[in-house]
Amino acid sequence: MTRSETVLSALADGVLTLTLNRPDKLNSFNEDMHRALREGIRRAHDDSAVRAVLLTGAGRGFCAGQDLGDRDPRRGGPAPDLGHTLDMFYNPTLRLIRSLEKPVVCAVNGVAAGAGANIALACDIVLAAKSARFIQAFARIGLIPDAGGTWSLARILGEPRAKALTLTAEPLMAEKAADWGLIWKAVDDADLMDQAQALAASLAAGPTLGLGLTKRLIQDAATNSLDQQLDAERDAQQQAGRSADYAEGVTAFLEKRSARFSGR
Repeated sequence: MTRSETVLSALADGVLTLTLNRPDKLNSFNEDMHRALREGIRRAHDDSAVRAVLLTGAGRGFCAGQDLGDRDPRRGGPAPDLGHTLDMFYNPTLRLIRSLEKPVVCAVNGVAAGAGANIALACDIVLAAKSARFIQAFARIGLIPDAGGTWSLARILGEPRAKALTLTAEPLMAEKAADWGLIWKAVDDADLMDQAQALAASLAAGPTLGLGLTKRLIQDAATNSLDQQLDAERDAQQQAGRSADYAEGVTAFLEKRSARFSGR
């Protein structure tokens, strides 16, 4: 399987759909898939035709995390440098997802384990099939949660639940994840992709400049003081108020018609 086949990419109606595509390995990451996913997210940054991203997985699972097949300690040799793996592969991709000023929707089908779960949580809106489960599997193999897991879980769930999920590696089913506020919603398995595609299409047709500014503000709020956030809102609103999308939105409202946003 070539790198391009490990992540399928399709652009339609402003939505770039990226599908992790190693279903025989539950879409676990090898180096080719790392590079292919990063290329897809970079395209979303660089291509103005991309107005939203939809990330999902092929087959019966979203992503089982890192493929451990290439790291079998029974083969001997030096211990792996997993910090290097994070620096080279996971962390750059996560930074690209978080810094992309376009909406990123994740549709979680089946298991999202280890780094696979945490890549999903880095996305802006997460929908999951009711049969899906999120597993911080790191404790089972003597590792710490990576790919932003300690950051996102602590901020979203708080310290008690974050510690319990990571220290026990207990699976968290999609409906409970939604009840806890870890994801946006859990939906019937058969409806997952239809709902995720409709959501991504709606976002892509929206005022994406303002949506991108909103994403940035929400992400920065956790570390800003109130005064800093008020100033950031002022600056972003100034930019949004000068946009073609704002002019079109007000005009469409006054003319009682649907707005035709351009993302500018």
